[in-house]
Amino acid sequence: MKISLALCTFNGARYLASQLESIVTQTRPPDELIVCDDQSSDDTREIIQTFASSASFPVRLYVNDKQLGVRKNFERAISLCSGDLIALCDQDDIWHPEKLQLAEAVFLSSSDVGLVFSDAELVDEKLRAEDCNLWQVIGFDARKKRRIAEGKTLEVLLGMNVVTGATMTFKVEFRDLILPIPPEGLYHDGWIALIIAAVAQLAFIDRPLIKYRQHRDQVVGTPLSRQAPDSIALQKTEPQYYLQQAARFQQAYQRLAANPEALNNPEALSMFQQKIVHLRARAAMPDKRLSRVPLVMRETLNRHYQQYSRGWLSAAKDLLV
Repeated sequence: MKISLALCTFNGARYLASQLESIVTQTRPPDELIVCDDQSSDDTREIIQTFASSASFPVRLYVNDKQLGVRKNFERAISLCSGDLIALCDQDDIWHPEKLQLAEAVFLSSSDVGLVFSDAELVDEKLRAEDCNLWQVIGFDARKKRRIAEGKTLEVLLGMNVVTGATMTFKVEFRDLILPIPPEGLYHDGWIALIIAAVAQLAFIDRPLIKYRQHRDQVVGTPLSRQAPDSIALQKTEPQYYLQQAARFQQAYQRLAANPEALNNPEALSMFQQKIVHLRARAAMPDKRLSRVPLVMRETLNRHYQQYSRGWLSAAKDLLV
């Protein structure tokens, strides 16, 4: 298998050298590194060019004509990869040496797997370890792991995204289905994981394979990392949020509905529809708490809270918050 790395950069000079060094020290080196720079104004491009001059594998730097933003920048990087596998790469993390080797081994062990992801160490800007790992923060627990191992990945992801792009490697054969990534939709990692989960198996490596750096300049991170998942689930959410989420899942539904031959789960489209119905129901909760009871009861009895939200926590939130 040939492995391509899709690295997106934007004013990443502060941490980029450390990430590149961790790529060099991989026990299974990549076959190419594709870098798409989103109009950096610091030394990012110079760092990439210097690295390319000594790297043992091809490094191709592309500078966007205009700023694309995170989703579209990753879309471009993915489109330029030539490998059988594509591993997404952030500019500010550090990879464990065995990351690519372990991911490749999973694909070699099963032809049914379309995407592999892992846990991550949470570290601060100086690489000091936080008091928990990524999966603890997002609530990817033993029950969800078991469901994915049983082939129920789509059910898990329709409840919450547990796949972080910086840990993700996927087969290039799904690229045409993934791209284009909607500019105002789900984040690129959530979109990719959700689409692939409808057409192939996902597998996880039950250990951290990157140091996931948390700092004030990052676009996407875990700003709520010091809060328990339960407390996050009970925070107030405006109805407009649920409507926006419903629209984003509608985009995924439409992409899959246009490619029914790719689906490996005959219930996939129906599950997307039920997720959208559930989000719209949550958006329509009346202001008066007593008036919410019938809606909450209905969404509880049809198991939508359990399947498409955070179970009783979400039901309690809609009823009381």
